[in-house]
Amino acid sequence: MPVNGVDEGPRVWFITGTSTGLGRAIADAALARGERVVATARDPRAVKDLADRAPEHVRAYALDVTDPATVTAAVAAGIEEFGRIDVLVNNAGHGLVGALEELSEEEIHAVLGTNVLGAATVTRAVLPHMRARRSGHIVQMSSVGGVVGNPGHAIYATSKFALEGMSEALAGEVGPLGIRVTIVEPGPFRTDFAGRSMRFATQIADYRDTPAGAMRERFSDQDGAQPNDPAKAAQAILRAVDDDTSPLRLPLGPEAVTRIRHKLQRQLADLDSWEAISLDTRYPDA
Repeated sequence: MPVNGVDEGPRVWFITGTSTGLGRAIADAALARGERVVATARDPRAVKDLADRAPEHVRAYALDVTDPATVTAAVAAGIEEFGRIDVLVNNAGHGLVGALEELSEEEIHAVLGTNVLGAATVTRAVLPHMRARRSGHIVQMSSVGGVVGNPGHAIYATSKFALEGMSEALAGEVGPLGIRVTIVEPGPFRTDFAGRSMRFATQIADYRDTPAGAMRERFSDQDGAQPNDPAKAAQAILRAVDDDTSPLRLPLGPEAVTRIRHKLQRQLADLDSWEAISLDTRYPDA
C-alpha cells in the first residue's frame, strides 16, 4: 500500500471477530491476494487454522472488544509483528431478537457494549498509529439494520444506527489526516449470524402474533438459507478499500439495496410533504 509515494508492500489487515462469518471471509480474501492479516477473536484457538495455513502472513491474537486491555495488547502486537496496520475491520458483534419490552438490561448492555462501544474502543486504539502515518482505512461492519429499523430488532438497530452515526462523524474527523472510513451495510448473508451468533430474548405472549414475533420466525427460517455469499461480500469490501473514491456507505446484497432505497425514498417524501411546517420555526425578526 503506497504511503507518501512509497510502496510498503502487502497491506496489513486488523480484523475483529475473525473466527466465522464475514470476518473470516474478509480474512480469506485478503490472504488470497497475498496480504497480511492480524486475526483476532475472543478465543484465539478459533483462528489458529488461519495462522497454520499461512504462518508468514497471519498472526492470531485474543481480543475481546469489551476488554480494553486485550484490545491494546492485540493492536500493539500486530504492529510489532508486521510494522503497521493499513486496514481496520470492526466486525465483532452479535445480534439480539426481541421486542424492546422483552429485553433485559443485561441483554441491552451486552449488545451496545459490543457493537458500539467495542468498535469505538478498537478504533481509538488503532487511530494513533494511522494518524502518525497519515494513512489507513477503517471498515465498520454495520447492517441494513443500521438504516432500517425493524420490529423485533430494536436494540440491534439501535447499535447499528449508533455505529453509523459515530462512523459518519469519524470520517469527517480523520479524512483530513489521510484516513478513510467505509460503513458496510450487508443484507442477509449465509453466515452463522442468524444461528449460533443470534440471541433471542424471552418472549412476552402479547408479541407472539405481531411483527416483532414474526422476526423470530424469520431468523429461524433463514438460518443456513440466506441468499448471499460471504465470499462475494468480502470481494466487494476489498474493492472498496482498493478504490480511493469508495463511498462512505456500501450496502451489500439486493435486499439491502432495495430496502435502503425504499427507506430513503420515504424519508424524502416525508421531507417534501411536511417541508412548509418544518420550515415555519423562525422568530419573526430572525
